[in-house]
Amino acid sequence: MEVTSPANDDISPSVNFREAFLFWLKLGFISFGGPAGQISIMHQELVENRRWISERRFLHALNYCMLLPGPEAQQLATYIGWLMHRTFGGIVAGVLFVFPSLLILIILSWLYIAFGHLPVVEGLFYGIKPAVTAIVLQAAHRIGSRALKNNVLWAIAAVSFVAIFALNLPFPLIVAMAALIGYLGGKIAPSKFAVGGGHGASKKSFGKALIDDDTPTPRHALFSWTGLLKIVLIGALLWAIPMCGLTAIYGWEHTYAQMGWFFTKAALMTFGGAYAVLPYVYQGAVGHFSWLTPTQMIDGLALGETTPGPLIMVVAFVGFVGGYAKAVLGPDHLFLAGAMAASLVTWFTFLPSFLFILAGGPLVEATHQDIKFTAPLTAITAAVVGVILNLATFFGFHVLWPKGWDQGFDWISALIALAAVVALFRFKRNVIHVIVVCAVLGLIARTVIF
Repeated sequence: MEVTSPANDDISPSVNFREAFLFWLKLGFISFGGPAGQISIMHQELVENRRWISERRFLHALNYCMLLPGPEAQQLATYIGWLMHRTFGGIVAGVLFVFPSLLILIILSWLYIAFGHLPVVEGLFYGIKPAVTAIVLQAAHRIGSRALKNNVLWAIAAVSFVAIFALNLPFPLIVAMAALIGYLGGKIAPSKFAVGGGHGASKKSFGKALIDDDTPTPRHALFSWTGLLKIVLIGALLWAIPMCGLTAIYGWEHTYAQMGWFFTKAALMTFGGAYAVLPYVYQGAVGHFSWLTPTQMIDGLALGETTPGPLIMVVAFVGFVGGYAKAVLGPDHLFLAGAMAASLVTWFTFLPSFLFILAGGPLVEATHQDIKFTAPLTAITAAVVGVILNLATFFGFHVLWPKGWDQGFDWISALIALAAVVALFRFKRNVIHVIVVCAVLGLIARTVIF
């Protein structure tokens, strides 16, 4: 079904699926800059240049996606693809947003594992690690400045930091506690948990759009219990079949089965973006399962920052390194083991995002301004700020004291981290530019000083 609009001399009467397909494919290769950059690209292309969707409808979809767990930019692409070309269009848009990044990360992960011990590579990552620490700190500041609008939300952020840093409470428990506080707070003091800031309507007009402000909602986007049940059942099968297959072939304790289950849970914890779920991934992948080391986790985040696609794609690196290091398919099939693991964790991580859009879009759109639904999410976002700050603390410790407290302070890493902080906060430099410059500085330091 194609979305139509009143005739206009400047635009075509419908969104051609082939044209849409080529755009989503292109977007998958150029979507650098994290969610802000990716959303900006989509806005410029879809709202300003192509006028496939109006400003108001675009922001309406974005506000909905920001209420959900999962990468909002990928979900926004899925939403618009679904709105234009039904379920198949949404799937195509969402898959093409992720697939190029998966292929690139599989290749980069293999190069990292195979050649990461070389002096040149070690030097580059020596400079990248401090930059990543600064980037995570910037993420805490960016989310905090948007989310912490009053003392109550500041208190939730502080308590969540203490809970994970000092008490080592699991991330899901912190999320559950924040949601409960938000639910009760929405009843007791709703003004403290109202959704504020965010993405409001713009007064700019870019001309008539194919999906304009007054374009009726297409039939397939209207809520029906039958449609909801159908999507839920199909989604359950798409999760259960591979999970049961992995368990039947390899056993429940096998690395593949555990990755499938672990990253399913991780997918439901991504309130506030990828940085919010990274502490949970660290707790499980590094602390519990030992799929990779703390240093490898930092390096993986650096690779995720410098490749297109959502930052949560760092889970593909985690999966590849875990499958490769554990030699889950035997010593003769290390690359295949890593590639399969990366693909599996990507499947289980992103499947819920598609279901939230295809099943929940029509339902939640009608209720996303209701305080009963938004207050728990507001509290969760506040808690996420404290959790991300803990992640920055963790990265900072491993970068500045790489051999432990008693083995001395790495002042060169500290200087590189300080330079990255100044570049990001003071001069608002692009993340990729900061990583590249810090990588060069690290290589020079390794070559000249060490």
